[in-house]
Amino acid sequence: MRCPNCANPDTKVVDSREAEEGAAIRRRRVCDACGERFTTFERSESARIQVVKRDGSREEFDRRKLASAIGKGASKQLTQKRISGIIEDIEATIRQSGAAEVPSQRVGEMVLERLASLDPMSYLRFKIVYARMDDPDALYDELAQLVRVREEARGRGLAEQIPLLVPGPAGSVTGAAPARARKRRH
Repeated sequence: MRCPNCANPDTKVVDSREAEEGAAIRRRRVCDACGERFTTFERSESARIQVVKRDGSREEFDRRKLASAIGKGASKQLTQKRISGIIEDIEATIRQSGAAEVPSQRVGEMVLERLASLDPMSYLRFKIVYARMDDPDALYDELAQLVRVREEARGRGLAEQIPLLVPGPAGSVTGAAPARARKRRH
């Protein structure tokens, strides 16, 4: 592995650990020439996923290219770690489907599905570029749909937080927080 600092081909591995839930190995390396430390990732190479572009051309699925595309529209709340998690999830989903080729539109949709729940602003920015939105009305419609979905999710979340109140013996209510006795002032 060449040093990214001085291009020296002689580097040593100083630490190796599992990464990406066992799907990769993270290696810390040090350059023999300049002492620069850097990290590399090693992944097993299985069948390569081909992405079919809109013009019909094909190119290999590129994690870095997808990370760059997501990162361009990402808000500060969307960390590199979360972007990597999105990409890992998308790649795993594609591999599990068994498809050797996937349309670029489907990859974009998969990114949008994940961004919608993680970071609405990043979702909106990515959607503008991905869908080539140039009509303000289309943007307004997309925003309205996003707000509607979030309100429905909040409603479900509230429903899950309401404790079940079950009548207990002698008219008491179980499942509710016990009532606190009030102190009387004389």
